[in-house]
Amino acid sequence: MPHHKYIDREKSWLAFNARVLQEAGDETVPLLDRMRFLGIFSNNLDEFFRVRFAAIRRLTLTGISGEKYFNGIPAQQLLNDITDIVIDQQAESLDILNDIEARLEKENIFTIDENDVTEEQENFLKEFFVQKVSPELVTIILNDLDHFPVLKDTAGYLAVKLVTKNQTQDNDVEDTDENSEIRYAVIELPKTINRFVVLPPEGEKQFVIMLDDVIRLNLNKIFDIFDYESVSAHMIKITRDAQLDIDSDMSKSMLEKISAGVKDRRIGEPVRFIYDQTIEKDTLNFFLTNMKIDATDSIIPGGKYHNRRDYMDFPNLGRFDLLYKNNPPLPIPGLSLDENIMKKIAVKDYLVNAPYQSYSYVIKFLREAALDPKVTTIKITLYRLAKNSQIISSLINAAKNGKKVTVQIELQARFDEASNISYAEQMQTEGIELIFGIKGLKVHSKICVIERLEGKKIKRYGIISTGNFNEATAKVYTDVTLFTAHQKILKDVSKIFDFFDTNYRVHRYKHLIVSPHYTRGRFHKLIDREISHALAGRKTYMKLKMNSLSDTEMIDKLYEASKAGVKIQLEVRGICSLIPGVPGMSENIEAISIVDNYLEHSRIYIFGNARQTEVYISSADIMTRNLDGRVEVTCPILDEEIKQELIDNFDLGWKGNVKARFHSEKLDNKYRQRGNNPVFRAQLETYNYYKNKVDQDEIV
Repeated sequence: MPHHKYIDREKSWLAFNARVLQEAGDETVPLLDRMRFLGIFSNNLDEFFRVRFAAIRRLTLTGISGEKYFNGIPAQQLLNDITDIVIDQQAESLDILNDIEARLEKENIFTIDENDVTEEQENFLKEFFVQKVSPELVTIILNDLDHFPVLKDTAGYLAVKLVTKNQTQDNDVEDTDENSEIRYAVIELPKTINRFVVLPPEGEKQFVIMLDDVIRLNLNKIFDIFDYESVSAHMIKITRDAQLDIDSDMSKSMLEKISAGVKDRRIGEPVRFIYDQTIEKDTLNFFLTNMKIDATDSIIPGGKYHNRRDYMDFPNLGRFDLLYKNNPPLPIPGLSLDENIMKKIAVKDYLVNAPYQSYSYVIKFLREAALDPKVTTIKITLYRLAKNSQIISSLINAAKNGKKVTVQIELQARFDEASNISYAEQMQTEGIELIFGIKGLKVHSKICVIERLEGKKIKRYGIISTGNFNEATAKVYTDVTLFTAHQKILKDVSKIFDFFDTNYRVHRYKHLIVSPHYTRGRFHKLIDREISHALAGRKTYMKLKMNSLSDTEMIDKLYEASKAGVKIQLEVRGICSLIPGVPGMSENIEAISIVDNYLEHSRIYIFGNARQTEVYISSADIMTRNLDGRVEVTCPILDEEIKQELIDNFDLGWKGNVKARFHSEKLDNKYRQRGNNPVFRAQLETYNYYKNKVDQDEIV
């Protein structure tokens, strides 16, 4: 039996990001997609430091050791362990990048730096710098400032050292002679210009250079007012604590409070500082001292370039042969975008599984509701939205057509606050009624209910989803969305909106399982029922798919089920604090993670119930915050066809043998062994599954 019952959630998350890095290092993944995975790896790491690392660091600063929170490990030790893991991962990511770049060269794609440019390229870049870059640059000379500027954690910076003429330069000594002067400056990389600058091709050869290097190439133009002997520029990057401090001033609206909190976030405490390890020691010390970065922060030496999340947007250069084939989203059999969707939903439930199937059905449903004279009200919850959101356009259209539109928008959707504030202000202007969350609770549910006057009665139509109402992420995130006209389920959905209005009143729900009041208790009962079946000798099982599994009480319940003989299959993309396959504790539990081209995001909970199978879709992961600290919705699937479809979906994922890794205490991300079996790539097979449904429908 292992020393611990649970895997530390932070280390489990780092193991998930290591799986993303595995994709970047996988030679079977197309080269430009490998670049994208490198960017995702870096972006994930940024968020981890802004949120989780920052939270642990806050604990250490209060003097709390934190063993009870971190599986018996003191908080400071955990910070040190994390930093060691991250340094190793960063080094691996650099090796992978070098490998990708070497392979791209064989494809005649060259990533060059300022030392490699030809005379023609230099002339092109000088003109590019003058026309495009120079007007966007923010350059600050630091020596004489009363206050050191606040460096943003979303930006990359070049730390510049200027040595004036007739001065000796010594990397380790700051004072060269009493009359000498070394000036330090910082240049912010502009976000308005793509980080990757595409140079004119030369025959079949294509060239890309980083914006950082374009700036280095033109340092003489930036600092030409100084009489200097040498100038050097090295990249630095800071990550700050992303915790929002919400003002308790009662006179301010929630909108004002969150808006102020987002502004304050840019001056949050530093939690990580990454620097180019070739930087001069005096320059590094100057920045560390003035930015008040000390040993409790994670100081990580890195390569020449940081903010590698930008690699998510590496230019394709027209080389679609170096990208995954883009499978077009499929239609839903029996549901046409050319006919009235509400009429079809009135007869039976339908399911959209994006990105395999088209998300346009969701947009069409809302557009229909906006125009339909019989629709009186639309109520919807919004968490993360696309840029130029079609969802928002439809809701504004509905309001302009005289519908009563109520939107619960979560202003504390981490890192999307500014965007949501902007949308909230836009909707307020258009007369949409807004609900700004509940004190102490985030609203993470993805629900919509429409009321339509049919004869003298109100009939409800609605959507319950595992994913956000976001047409951009619907192209990349796997999520299931249920269209239903089941009146009792939708009555429950309406009650949730009543709860938003009067949240001191706890409602009862006949069909839906709703956090924070009921999810933990109902899940306990569902697992207990499986235990009873197993103890009575009946064949039963659980198949649970989610993003994260970290709530220890629920994990204990799954251990209990395993000991009773319940066979449990877990598909957990991210954090998995449960340790599977341990004799006497979890021998009946297997757990895998699929990391592939699409981000696995749906939550599907299947309970065998001794052949009376029950299937649920949910916005909630099995995490403490989802069970106790958010408004989440879990919905039973009552349509037998859809129920079978979701079971098939789970089983396809489970059969995967190329992108599936096992969760284990070792956090070693071992792939499921294929042996002599043919390649079974779960996401591709899921697409084929839906394509076969379309083909069969056309034959019929």
